[in-house]
Amino acid sequence: MLNFQFKNPTKILFGKGQLSNLAQLIPAAAKVLMIYGGGSIFRNGIYDSVKNALSGHTVIEFGGITANPEYEVLLKAVDIIKSEKITYLLGVGGGSVIDGTKFLSIASCYEGTNPWDILSKKLVPERNIPFGTVLTLPGTGSEMNPRAVITRSETHEKLSIKDDHLFPVFSILDPSVIRSVPRNQLANGLADSFMHVLEQYLTYPVGALLQDRFAESILQTIINVAPQIMSDASNYEAACDFIWSSTLALNDLIAQGVPSDWTIHKIGHELTAIHHIDHARTLAILAGSYYRYTFEAKKEKLAQYAASVWHVRQGTIEEMASEAIEHTVAFFHSLDIQTQLSMYTSDYQATAATIAETFEQRGWTALGERNNITPADVLEIVKQSY
Repeated sequence: MLNFQFKNPTKILFGKGQLSNLAQLIPAAAKVLMIYGGGSIFRNGIYDSVKNALSGHTVIEFGGITANPEYEVLLKAVDIIKSEKITYLLGVGGGSVIDGTKFLSIASCYEGTNPWDILSKKLVPERNIPFGTVLTLPGTGSEMNPRAVITRSETHEKLSIKDDHLFPVFSILDPSVIRSVPRNQLANGLADSFMHVLEQYLTYPVGALLQDRFAESILQTIINVAPQIMSDASNYEAACDFIWSSTLALNDLIAQGVPSDWTIHKIGHELTAIHHIDHARTLAILAGSYYRYTFEAKKEKLAQYAASVWHVRQGTIEEMASEAIEHTVAFFHSLDIQTQLSMYTSDYQATAATIAETFEQRGWTALGERNNITPADVLEIVKQSY
């Protein structure tokens, strides 16, 4: 196992009725900006529950956060935060709302002229506005990690950031909320969580037995509950396992002491920026082609994954590794997620070239857990996902 330092300060309130604690979690004197998306919280009752819980607080609202939080929209919220002298943020929604809230918590304290520098140049201010979250759609894990991903449509960019300022102070996770989530979004959440684990697990062995068991148990749990979630989202027990698996998939616990990859995510962000494909579906598009392309470097962990998660116990390492990839693609198909880029665009040659060129311009020339994935490799990976 590799050396590591681990800290996760986010307080989790898990289960039914936890919204009743909201007023005690935010200082009474705080001036709160409540941030949400397109309106699902009005249909599922979360909006009323949050407003009632904060009836003793001063609350201003900002809605309209998009599925991929849009930079230009967030700048409008920054203006409100500054003009209204907001002292606390509350993100109520899924990963996009939470990521947007994270960006607002630091962008509102940025003293430079161009807040995009926070993402493009990693110029994170030394302070932020504290924030909490009420999760309504699992998948991203943003409710318990220090990461955010923001989209800038005018430049076709989607950039990520990681910083300790981006840990929520608290997050409320009520599994019963997913009963009102559309089926395609549930599929996205399951796929996203699954790929979060694979990005940290499918690398190379370092003797981290416990970390591997953590990762494999999350993968197995997602596989087991996925059919239940997709057929009946009101199944509370399955919803509990789904939401907690999604959180643990990316709260940095399973990343400690092991190498991580994240190449699929980086390429996937570009597919979203160019073609507006749902984030989780970009990961499903790329997984098969990426693991086939990097087969020799990853075959030992792929074979372990086949045995421990998919119960493939016969064959050579190469045969087991190949089966692992096929099982992974089949899992996405079971969620009704297409795994070929051709199902989303016919312009795959130009798409591949654009992404490779973008990576070259950004200096992303040594990706993957071994730092050996170049823009030329990215070009081939995208082409092969067609």
